[in-house]
Amino acid sequence: MKRDLLTAHNLPVVSQFASSNLLVALDFDGTLAPIVTEPSAAKMRPRTRELLVRVCRLYPTIIISGRAVSDVRQRVRGVGLLEVIGNHGIEPWRRAEDFSGVVRSWVPTLYERLRAHKGVMIEDKAFSIAVHYRQSRQKRLARAAILKAARELEPLRIIGGHQVVNLLPFDAPHKGIALAAARDRLGCDTALYVGDDETDEDVFARDEPGRLLTVRVGHKAGSRASYFLEHQTSIDDLLSHLVQLRSRPSRARAAGAGR
Repeated sequence: MKRDLLTAHNLPVVSQFASSNLLVALDFDGTLAPIVTEPSAAKMRPRTRELLVRVCRLYPTIIISGRAVSDVRQRVRGVGLLEVIGNHGIEPWRRAEDFSGVVRSWVPTLYERLRAHKGVMIEDKAFSIAVHYRQSRQKRLARAAILKAARELEPLRIIGGHQVVNLLPFDAPHKGIALAAARDRLGCDTALYVGDDETDEDVFARDEPGRLLTVRVGHKAGSRASYFLEHQTSIDDLLSHLVQLRSRPSRARAAGAGR
């Protein structure tokens, strides 16, 4: 992954996708909203919200987040999204409840093993667990303790993040599966997905040239995303460009050029 999507050389690929029956899919934390020390404080900038409202009027738009669906919905109320998918693609899957008992069984072990580590916070999201260590003063030791505790649990997926360790049921659907299902369900031919974290690599790894445009917030060596945005604030530039591509003045100019 080496290409900045917002350069003049690469922006035409956005135009190509925007001219199709495009699904716009976005992560929340680190993509629409800046990463913050306290997860409950995460929110979009007013400008981002305003642009997202406009994008939702022009494109079928969804969010696929690691947060629980109820959590995300309260943060995007009134924006106009078609769907919110949570828990890294698990919720609201029709078999999501199959995983709640497994995840619930992890909680006592995690609290027992991690209670001595100050600054470590266990977030139980019913269908997955996020163990945050951003507020720990000994982050390396905290992360090692979290991983050690996780290995005591039954088979599960461990996915890292921005000073968080995500614990997911081993055979649960992931973001890549959720995106493909949403694209089909909503009758779209193509999809644009923007994310910023390791859990988004399940989307980035999908090999669908011409049907899927993947974008990572922040440049990271080894990411499977096709393009990147330089900063989290760059999401505003991308949203603005999407709006411009389907605005009435742009369409009028395109029609006039074709005469």
